[in-house]
Order: sequence, then C-alpha cells, then structure tokens
Amino acid sequence: MNVKIEPSWNRRLKSEWEKPYFSELAQFVHNEYRQGVVYPPASRIFAAFDACPFEDVKVVILGQDPYHGPGQANGLCFSVADGVEIPRSLQNIFKEVNADTGAPIPSSGNLERWARQGVLLLNATLTVRAHNAGSHQNHGWETLTDSVIRHLSEEREGLVFILWGAYAGRKAELIDSSKHLILKSAHPSPLSASRGFFGNHHFSRANDYLKAHGQTPVNW
Repeated sequence: MNVKIEPSWNRRLKSEWEKPYFSELAQFVHNEYRQGVVYPPASRIFAAFDACPFEDVKVVILGQDPYHGPGQANGLCFSVADGVEIPRSLQNIFKEVNADTGAPIPSSGNLERWARQGVLLLNATLTVRAHNAGSHQNHGWETLTDSVIRHLSEEREGLVFILWGAYAGRKAELIDSSKHLILKSAHPSPLSASRGFFGNHHFSRANDYLKAHGQTPVNW
C-alpha cells in the first residue's frame, strides 16, 4: 500500500502498511471520508509525522484522538489551525507553560512551531467522525501508533515522553524508562486539570532533561 508520509517514518512503518489490520483500517477510513464528515482533512492525517521526522524527535506528547468540531483538528494532537478558537484543554496547556517557564500565552493554538523543534504531537487515533468523539477508536490506528512509540523507544535514546491522563499513561508500558524520561500527570481537560495537571512542571522538566543529554531545549 502506498501511504503518503514523511520518508524517515515510511522506512520504519512500511511493514505496517502490508499487514491485514492496516488494509482493513484504510478501507474503514476511506469509507468514513466518503460517507460523511471526518477530521482532520485527509491530507493532514499524517501531519504530525510530516512535521517532525524520526531523527528529529526529542519530545513526544501523546493525545487520544483528534478534535471533532468543525475546523479544529489539524493533524497534531492538542493543536488547532491559526484563527481557530483555542480549545480549553489547550488553553490549560498554555497556562501551565506560562506558569512553568514564563513563556507568554500565545494568541494562536497552532503547535506547528513545537513540531518544528522536535516535538512529535501524536494522537493514538488519527481520525474521528465529526461531532462523535472516539468514533474511530479500536479500528486499527492504535496498533499503528503503538508501533510508532515502540520504534522511538527502541531506536532512539534520551527522549521525553509526556503522557497526560489515564489513557496516555497506559502507553508507558511501551517505553523503555531506562533510556527515556516518562512524564505523567492528570489530563489538561477542564474536568481534570486542577487535579494534577497544573503544577506538573512538565515543560521545564523536559527541557532540563534534554539539556542534560546534550539536546537543545524546546522554546515552548
């Protein structure tokens, strides 16, 4: 199967394209786009990979699935395009960045500037039906993105994996903690941010780790 994705990722994931689960997933996703409204736009499904080649990854932030409102999802977890109202979870992320590092709260929710610095903004599920959160879960995306996490864990060293909420936290079992830093806390959702997300200092802790391992810190 010919999947349009950044070359360094294609080399590592090409064996996945030939597996039965991915053929079934591709057919499911194709039918969903044909029959209704699905986010992100089809051209943006692999945007997180295209923006952050394998060798450039320094930090992985894991989300669950894309925003399901009109015009929100842009293929990077927690991110929205320029000009789109900033979702409340992302507002809380920016508040913590500000409190933790002193970086000003931006007017745009587009996180491509993070991706260009080596932050892989990875959703576990890469597509979603409009207004139907979780609608594309358990159709095969998770198998692919678990493989992504394993490749990073096994082939790289000194990465930071940021896991917010119980769902993301369970992905820690895929990561070699002797080679990488795993940061876990509550989710930035308004329902849980005050129960351990605010004050987690994940952004400064990530940068401290990167600097200790000879890497350039992220300008959050």
